[in-house]
Amino acid sequence: MNILSCGAGMQSTALALMACENARIGSVHPLVPVYDAIIFCDLGHEPPWVYKQVDFIKQACQDSGLNFYVLTEKSLYDDYLNRFGKARVTAIPFWTIGPDGKKAKMCRHCTLDHKIIQIQKFVRHELLGYRKGERSRSEDLGAHSMYIGFSNEERQRIFDNRHPFFTNRFPLIEMGYERPDTYRYNLEVWGLDTKASACCICPFHTNYFFKHLEKEHPASYDAVITIDRLLEKEQPNTKINSSLYISRSRKRIENLTPCECEDGEFFQYGDTKIWNGF
Repeated sequence: MNILSCGAGMQSTALALMACENARIGSVHPLVPVYDAIIFCDLGHEPPWVYKQVDFIKQACQDSGLNFYVLTEKSLYDDYLNRFGKARVTAIPFWTIGPDGKKAKMCRHCTLDHKIIQIQKFVRHELLGYRKGERSRSEDLGAHSMYIGFSNEERQRIFDNRHPFFTNRFPLIEMGYERPDTYRYNLEVWGLDTKASACCICPFHTNYFFKHLEKEHPASYDAVITIDRLLEKEQPNTKINSSLYISRSRKRIENLTPCECEDGEFFQYGDTKIWNGF
């Protein structure tokens, strides 16, 4: 099987739509297969534009005869809201300041726990029909391809899949596509204005992102502030006594100054500067 791990940002949206284009009119993009499944994991509070991009992909897949799945069983946001400080939660790479003033960062398991493993389980049980505890069949070992939307400027991020069923594929890197190229494709071929995908409480966002939410999407901003306040009051376990922050400035988001929020990431599209969504 050919599976697309779809975060519904610029890059994976482009890969999904390229597959739809191939299904409709032939092999326009020879390095992109007509996927057997395109899978999006909803972490609970994605930026509002991501859900619009998900809806667009879903409709394009329906029109092109491709299978598109949305997994909602494991919400990262709800997990933190209900369990942080009380029980184990998956690690998010929050920015930290220790009692001695030392700055560091938490480890990162959120993508593995809430996306990669969830997709692997879905493919194994729902698409390949394995029962719980059933031994792997030899014909599945190394037989399936997992397509991931890293673009050429992210080639240092490529990794081998540790699951015995899957081999990772990175077609955008093979095609030499960078993020602006995927933006251009989505807009010029499909009329879809796309932005990056990362859950609203991701610490890799710029401060510009949070101020953009405050101005344009107040409900999403309030959801982020709820978790930020939770980090101020609670700790993931008794071994950690550092202060935890979502903002890379290691401040509460509500206390960020206008100057600290001028760090948005933009790229040039024709005569226009485009904010990439981070």
